[in-house]
Amino acid sequence: MTLRRQIATAVAAISVLVAVAVGLLVHRAMIRQHVDQARTASLTALDSASAAYSRGEEPARTGGGVNDPALPGRLRTLAASGHRGSLLAADGPGESMWAAGPVRDGVLSVRVDFTQDRRAIADLDRIILITVVAAVFTTVLAGVLVADRISRRLRTAATAARSIAAGGTDTGIGELVDGKDEVADLAAAVDLMSRTLHRRLADEQRFTADVAHELRTPLTGLVTAAELLPPGRPTELVRNRVQALRGLVEDLLEVSRLDADVESPDLSAVPLERAVRRTVALTGLDVTVEVADDREVRTDLRRLDRILGNLLVNAHRHGAAPVLLRVDGHRITVRDHGPGYPGDLLDHGPQRFRTNAPERGRGHGLGLTIATGHTRVIGATLAFANHPAGGALATLTLPAHTRDAQDGPDTQEGPAR
Repeated sequence: MTLRRQIATAVAAISVLVAVAVGLLVHRAMIRQHVDQARTASLTALDSASAAYSRGEEPARTGGGVNDPALPGRLRTLAASGHRGSLLAADGPGESMWAAGPVRDGVLSVRVDFTQDRRAIADLDRIILITVVAAVFTTVLAGVLVADRISRRLRTAATAARSIAAGGTDTGIGELVDGKDEVADLAAAVDLMSRTLHRRLADEQRFTADVAHELRTPLTGLVTAAELLPPGRPTELVRNRVQALRGLVEDLLEVSRLDADVESPDLSAVPLERAVRRTVALTGLDVTVEVADDREVRTDLRRLDRILGNLLVNAHRHGAAPVLLRVDGHRITVRDHGPGYPGDLLDHGPQRFRTNAPERGRGHGLGLTIATGHTRVIGATLAFANHPAGGALATLTLPAHTRDAQDGPDTQEGPAR
């Protein structure tokens, strides 16, 4: 239930409860008033009839009667025991207020018609009902309007926050939310948090780029010096580590460019199967390629190579054989048969310098981060999950295809060479 519905429901419930409570109180008070008036009138009439009866006059002349057969039994018993009393009882189609008392010949009683009082109470009940409905409608309408304003401002803030999360760090929530209440305070606090996070993120990106650029120059000299070393096992180890360091610096530079959102894709139409097999061949890894539905897609071939290459290297490095790559329309899946992706990656996505691998020293956690960045540049989506039968499963969904790339058999299997 949305906040607007919650507020409207709460206002409606409270309004109904208050209106019903007030209506019941007024209803009971009016009934009590009319009953008390009728009782007083009946007892006054009984006094008059009793005085007339004591003077020898006929009770009927004063509205009374002796031993009236219509007198309610409870009141007759009370009067026969020597007491006076009154009782509201049904009398045919209506009601009457009876009053009775003892006399020498039996029980003297009088009757006051209560039909008009009951009609007055019914008319009052209708007025109360109309008033309650009108009050509830007005209150609920006011509550809905207030809740709609609050909800609309919160939705505006949420839209701006999503825009910030998507990279629009120049979006200001406080500029979109008017007023000086708690919602405006929340928007201002979110703006402050966004500016602070953006500043820290920019500092981190600038630091990463500066470090990578500063390392590039001495690293070039180190690569040249390593090439001049005499052949031997120590030289191979040095060259291997230098190349690993060089790859790390290049990855850092690539991450900094992707974080700065300055990359633009070079799109072209390519058959997806051919592009996938080309990527697999470039990696030189043992990968089983399965094509269920080949399509022609419009994408950046170099970035697609980078995305799939990183996914395949990650599958071989942290997973287990066999590694399967499946093409189905404009969707590509990469699955290994290892322990699967860790929960932290599934919850928060790839994070740089966090490989979550139990073995230390394997990878620097930038491969999946770079793959995610290039995916964003080409307008695709990359999702990570664990296959129900075991192993990690990465799904790359490219933008909608344009036309089929082949009309022949749609399934091919076999390890890539």
